[in-house]
Amino acid sequence: MVRLFSKLAISRKKRDNLSSALSYVSTLNCSTEERPWGTFTVLEEGDCYKVKRFIVLPRCRLSLQYHNKRSEHWTIVAGKALVTRDADVFQAQAGQTVFIPIKAIHRIENIGIEPVVVIEVQYGSYVGEDDIVRLEDDYNRAT
Repeated sequence: MVRLFSKLAISRKKRDNLSSALSYVSTLNCSTEERPWGTFTVLEEGDCYKVKRFIVLPRCRLSLQYHNKRSEHWTIVAGKALVTRDADVFQAQAGQTVFIPIKAIHRIENIGIEPVVVIEVQYGSYVGEDDIVRLEDDYNRAT
């Protein structure tokens, strides 16, 4: 009987932890923004970090850009991309990661026929959207 009770207690604890986690996730205010190249959704944000999911549509690309106050870690979860990072230009696909240091000139381009989906973790002293310096942009957006 003691064994059964301890198993039930563990199950109850796991259930409570899961319930707490689900409550936390439901309180997140995820916002999706459309861009000419696709969309991005902020999944979570703190004082010095932001987690996003962005989707790049086929035959689209982000601006050639850099950031003064943040680095980025990209995990490609779907699709096939061409990545520019300073002088390096290389292909990346699902399961691969890319590190973009602060001030590195970078761009991602969808070279496949399905959307490119990326989970991005930004880290730095400031992670606002206005920390983008655009060097080239297909959509005539000013820096």
